[in-house]
Amino acid sequence: MIRIGSRGSQLALWQANHIAGLLRASGQDVTIATITTTGDRHQGIPFARVGSKGMFTKEIEEALLANQIDLAVHSLKDLPTELADAFAIAAVTKRVDPRDAFVSTQHSSMDTLPAGARVGTSSLRRQSQLRFCWPHLHYVEFRGNVDTRLRKLAEGQVEAAVLAAAGLDRLGRTEWVRERFHEDVLCPAPGQGALAIECRSDDSATRDILQSLDDADTRFAVTAERTALGALGGGCQVPIGAYCRGEGEGYRLVGCVSSPDGGTLLRAEARGLDAEALGRALADALLQQGALQLLAQQDTAK
Repeated sequence: MIRIGSRGSQLALWQANHIAGLLRASGQDVTIATITTTGDRHQGIPFARVGSKGMFTKEIEEALLANQIDLAVHSLKDLPTELADAFAIAAVTKRVDPRDAFVSTQHSSMDTLPAGARVGTSSLRRQSQLRFCWPHLHYVEFRGNVDTRLRKLAEGQVEAAVLAAAGLDRLGRTEWVRERFHEDVLCPAPGQGALAIECRSDDSATRDILQSLDDADTRFAVTAERTALGALGGGCQVPIGAYCRGEGEGYRLVGCVSSPDGGTLLRAEARGLDAEALGRALADALLQQGALQLLAQQDTAK
């Protein structure tokens, strides 16, 4: 019996059940245990005040370490770039749409929103990039699961919201999706759209079972993105975007770092065939432009 640990949100359980279905199709017996994380317990508190490192993974990893579960399914963008030696990412499944989506009941795009319109998003990465392009709008802290955010939108608490397209697609909640942002406008979070399956590094039996779920192209892309994030010293809630995809015979990695107020936005890109070298090259290009100074502004803004 393979025991999967999952957060209790609708999206997290969808993800866990998706992986459980793949494992059952290969002949495995699977059960799912629900675990409440720090991020789940502090739904009403802004991410920056909770402290982002491991906020959605700490308790799940504790259950892994205690051998209460055998694996965990994460949205890769929520997983810290540095794992303890006790853990390993055994598989990264094929990525779905990594973009961010503009969601509104009345407006067709960011460009159609009137000055002062409220846009809901709790991601500093999204807020800062959006502020750079649309400084005349008002950005509102907007936490909660997908259904909660869509309910707040329907109630008129905001005129629009920006959410990860992958979550909306997985839950079939795309009725109000009006636009999906190109990565050169709103660069996704590293790993966005990909699922990571984490297990104990010494659990060779589980790692062998999970190997068939690993997608090579996705693994390359997210390795490049997370290498860049790690080289910049960032966690999962900093204003850093990175997105890698195959282009021609190689891969193109684009990335950005922005000031919290959206006043400054640095962009860079790198191309190559070595994922870690690609990530380091992107980070170096952003550092040469002054990325560390912008990231320091985030620390002083908390």
